[in-house]
Amino acid sequence: MTAPLPSVVTAAALLTGLVTLATTRSWRRALRVLLDLLTAAGLLRLAGDQGWTQLAGAAAVVALRTALWRVVVLTAPAAGARRPAVGQHRARYGADDHALR
Repeated sequence: MTAPLPSVVTAAALLTGLVTLATTRSWRRALRVLLDLLTAAGLLRLAGDQGWTQLAGAAAVVALRTALWRVVVLTAPAAGARRPAVGQHRARYGADDHALR
């Protein structure tokens, strides 16, 4: 009964990741959904066939998910940091002091 379930969840993970990317336009959010559902598929696979190989596979999926997410979080720009628009440079500190004279 549970044999095809991990494969179905894996296919659903790919489809859901693509739909999330298309609707939110956020690759980070889509990656998070994909990694979470792939983790669920790995745990379902472990629940069906219990053995050291399946346990190592599930552990590898969880480790890969954790490592990928940490890389994404560490390379993300700060929450409030925005670059100025093209052609709009910020004035240097004190550049408009002439108005105070």
